[in-house]
Amino acid sequence: MSFCLVVPTRNPGLLWTLWLHAVRSQQYVVPGLVVDSSSTDNTDFSALPPGWQLQCIAAADFNHGATRNLALSHLPAGTDVVVYMTQDALLADPHALSRLVSVFADPAVACAYGRQLPHADASPVAAHARLFNYPDVSRSVSLADKSRFGLKACFLSNSFAAYRVADLQAVGGFPSDVILGEDMSVAARLLLTGKSVAYVADACVHHSHNYSVLQEFRRYFDTGVLHARSPWLLAEFGSAGGEGLRFVRSELGYLWRHAPWWIPSALVRTAAKLIGYRLGRLESRWPLRFKRWCSMHKGFWG
Repeated sequence: MSFCLVVPTRNPGLLWTLWLHAVRSQQYVVPGLVVDSSSTDNTDFSALPPGWQLQCIAAADFNHGATRNLALSHLPAGTDVVVYMTQDALLADPHALSRLVSVFADPAVACAYGRQLPHADASPVAAHARLFNYPDVSRSVSLADKSRFGLKACFLSNSFAAYRVADLQAVGGFPSDVILGEDMSVAARLLLTGKSVAYVADACVHHSHNYSVLQEFRRYFDTGVLHARSPWLLAEFGSAGGEGLRFVRSELGYLWRHAPWWIPSALVRTAAKLIGYRLGRLESRWPLRFKRWCSMHKGFWG
């Protein structure tokens, strides 16, 4: 089964050298494609592994869905599986990619995602988020599981995810104009066609964000925008409210055991997330200038 690794980039900085080293350290030779959004940090893309392609686009043309669709159209002929990563996700060991791709031996699996471990410098809040969302037990989810998992059934992260190319193309690829959540949108569509989403706990990357309170607010504003503009997601899979409460309880318990001095910050962050999400769900009521200020992905608003 042939696969190709795709990574969108924009000013990847010093981490890029580590990212490439992790790719070169994989068990098998990995073909790849970089789609760079006009980086201005003097990143040396001439150091790509042999045979890799580089596609350059204008920064203003980047979109989470459309840019990944562009990459899909440039895959080597005969590619069975496409693996998408982000520039800040570092493969944790030489077997990470092969383990992720191996689940496609099951013809029911249309997409898969690996486990994200916190970076060494992750705050307690950031570390818990990875532990909560990426447990150490693999699973495969089908549409029959949506009553159990709700919206979590279509959880997927393109920081480290793979798709069977034929299945991805069969649902029209990624939505081409989304603020974020292109991965979840496709996973949901694939589930609705009767396919499965696999979580591969032994395929790992290091990936986490030490967001400020304002960044948390903005990220959840954008999530609210996604749900406002894609109401079918909630209609098909249900609200994320119950999962949010479970996350808060888990977070407070984790911090109480490991870093109790972070609890006030966590409570403030929870309030910021809730306010941001509610404002995002009502985004059609707000002026463009206000939405751009609230949003983490400001380029989406033009």
